[in-house]
Amino acid sequence: MLDPQQVEEIMCIISAMNREAVIDRLRSFRGGFPVDFTNEFLADLPTDRLQHIYAALCLQSRAMPDEEVPTAA
Repeated sequence: MLDPQQVEEIMCIISAMNREAVIDRLRSFRGGFPVDFTNEFLADLPTDRLQHIYAALCLQSRAMPDEEVPTAA
C-alpha cells in the first residue's frame, strides 16, 4: 500500500503534466493488468479526465510516474 506522501507525490506529478504527456503515458503504460485505449477515446476526453485515469492506473499498480515533482518558482 502506498503511504500518503507517495499518493500526494503521484497526484502532484500527474497534475503538472500536459495533455500530450498524459496521453503518451497512457499509451505506453505497463502494469500488472492490460489497458488498451483507442485514439478516439483519448482524443475525446478532457485533460483533467485523462489525468484522473492515469492517476488511477498509477495508484492501482503502485507505480510512480516517470516525471519530476514540480517545484514552486
